[in-house]
Amino acid sequence: MKNVSIIGRVLFALPFGILGLNHFFMVDFFTGMLTSFIPGTGFTVLLTGILLIAASLSIIFKKFTRPACLLLAVLLLSFILAIHVPGLFEEGEASRMALMQLLKDTALMGGALVMATLYEPEKNSQ
Repeated sequence: MKNVSIIGRVLFALPFGILGLNHFFMVDFFTGMLTSFIPGTGFTVLLTGILLIAASLSIIFKKFTRPACLLLAVLLLSFILAIHVPGLFEEGEASRMALMQLLKDTALMGGALVMATLYEPEKNSQ
């Protein structure tokens, strides 16, 4: 079961690392997704890329996994509230894509919260 846990942890974290790298290679694409009330545009895209890569590495290497997963859940919630929910009010295909992205990020946020509870720091039994 330990091998399955390692595989699951890596499979959960790997897409975040790839998405984080995409934030560097596709800055214009991700900048186009930002709503008007999100400051920083290109800087914000690069910052979120760094945060996604850091969370991915933290989960893969099992270092600071609990705080990384909790912060990842907060980041995903901010994506949901700032990008996907406003996208629901667009017309046509954009609203359907926003719904799919909202559902995906909601599921990933749930997974991050579950992983955060699995990797709680051990308590001293004295």
